[in-house]
Amino acid sequence: MSHLISEGSPRGAPVAAAGLGFGVPGHAHPLVAPTEWAELTRPDTPLHWAVLNVARGPGARRDPHCLTAAARLRAAGVRMLGHLDLRCGTRPFGELVGDADRFLDWYRVDGFYLDRCPVDRPDLPETARTVTTLRAMLAGAYVVLGQGAHPYRGYMEIADQLVTFRGAWADYRWSQVAEWTAGYPPERFCHLVHGVPRAHLEEALRIARWQGAGTIYFTDRTDHPGQRTSAAAPWETLPGYWDEIVSRIGPRVME
Repeated sequence: MSHLISEGSPRGAPVAAAGLGFGVPGHAHPLVAPTEWAELTRPDTPLHWAVLNVARGPGARRDPHCLTAAARLRAAGVRMLGHLDLRCGTRPFGELVGDADRFLDWYRVDGFYLDRCPVDRPDLPETARTVTTLRAMLAGAYVVLGQGAHPYRGYMEIADQLVTFRGAWADYRWSQVAEWTAGYPPERFCHLVHGVPRAHLEEALRIARWQGAGTIYFTDRTDHPGQRTSAAAPWETLPGYWDEIVSRIGPRVME
């Protein structure tokens, strides 16, 4: 099973289980998924961050149900990230800044999740411009680049965390990590994996540890190919083994 660096050399000893925590890429609307949003405020859940995605961004106006959910997350000390879709580098800069401003004004987010972020070297300067602007808008903004694959190494220098895997269990169990990731601590990397059977949960956690990911979200839910909502579908509801995976990872890590 290829959960080592791409050149075939061992990465090293697994990170401690206590270092793992959840990054929640975004549940369905609070009216549709009230249980999911309530679980984000459950005591002793090792939650590193959760993404607020109202309508592929902040939406056109304040959503009262999302306002309530956001207020509860803040009260529970949960780091909340506003969802910004970079569309693989094609999203106009002004649109991104406008969405970020609405997230800050309406929902008081703690940072941003940059979905469909570019991975190639030529796109780095424009992505860095976006991140620099976001940090100027919010001092201390926590920025996660939701690339879903290993990018050019320079992206590591502009973000707090990279999502270096986002996809299906069938691909994850044979995945590899870039050699350069060994130079950074686990808290700089996140893996989001859907379709993980309960019987393979421990194997998935072992892969994450060996590959040096400090933040994860594993679910037995799957996408629905051919549907417009397929990219979001696996994350909209809790995994069937949510209680089990929470207990495996351990007490909440307060940051």
